[in-house]
Amino acid sequence: MKKVELQKLKLFLSTARNIVIVPHRNPDGDAMGSTLGLCKYLQKKGHTATVVSPNEYPDFLKWLPNSKDVLLFDKQNKQAKRAINSSDIIFLLDFNALHRVGNDMEQALEEYPNDFVMIDHHQQPDSIARYLYSDTSICSTAQMVYHFLELLDDVPMIDADIATCLYTGIMTDTGSFRFRSTTSTTHRIIADLIEKGAENDKIHSQVYDANSYNRLLLLGQALTNLKALPEYKTAYITLSEDEKNAYGYQKGDTEGVVNYALSLKGINFAAIFIEDKEQQIIKISFRSKGSFSVNQFARNYFEGGGHDNAAGGKSDKNLEETVAYFVSLLPEYKEQLETSYTE
Repeated sequence: MKKVELQKLKLFLSTARNIVIVPHRNPDGDAMGSTLGLCKYLQKKGHTATVVSPNEYPDFLKWLPNSKDVLLFDKQNKQAKRAINSSDIIFLLDFNALHRVGNDMEQALEEYPNDFVMIDHHQQPDSIARYLYSDTSICSTAQMVYHFLELLDDVPMIDADIATCLYTGIMTDTGSFRFRSTTSTTHRIIADLIEKGAENDKIHSQVYDANSYNRLLLLGQALTNLKALPEYKTAYITLSEDEKNAYGYQKGDTEGVVNYALSLKGINFAAIFIEDKEQQIIKISFRSKGSFSVNQFARNYFEGGGHDNAAGGKSDKNLEETVAYFVSLLPEYKEQLETSYTE
């Protein structure tokens, strides 16, 4: 964020405001950790702050501090719209384009007359925010919230609840600190969050050791569907709507499953294709190792994007057609995939 813009925003926030904070649709750990952490900070500063999520988020995040106060736009529509319409400014966290909140909420935000603040680490942000803090080199939006508080000289205001939220966001978006985007700065911030009250063992257990029986069975089905294409150093997983329903699918149950495909030895590119009859699309997550950009791949072919090594997309074709189209693209990238990453 430019210094001049930061000073204007700091001045704007020097008096009590009504503020709404919005994550992307189907919010993950980083989206919820960053929004709830920022919300608690703003409340401590004397603002009236509310998180309005486009839709439901996974059960394994509902223990986060103040998560019970989150408004769901799709289920609490009148309350959510009231909060948006009465706000003086809206923070957009962990997404870079309004379509990422879904059609209904996108319209409400497009009609919003006041300013947006965008804090995000995805590539190629849209020009929708007056105040933009964008850095694709940072591992998570939660870490960016920490840096935002640094810019405001307010890191001392981080308490145990804020630290817990930000720790959760950083931990989940770095794959428990194992992704390449995890830096020495990330670890120094994590150390500070632990000192400020984040209980790392309990946070990890709440997120990763709270599987339902059905979720593990669904994982088993996903792994049964795993296909490897060693000639392209690629692997993919499929899940149909019927398979999801057979194991009582709940939101968040497929979080991180694509990483199992990427964990195969010799695989540099992984995808998961999940049938979503409610939205009438195939939801896709891509992961890669090394220099192969799944962000660009998703943008080119699947109306998506994200990061170089982690991105998402969608397809309006059926599951079988989507997979066939995906496989048909791989020969063009064979050389890139062979040299993208070496063990």
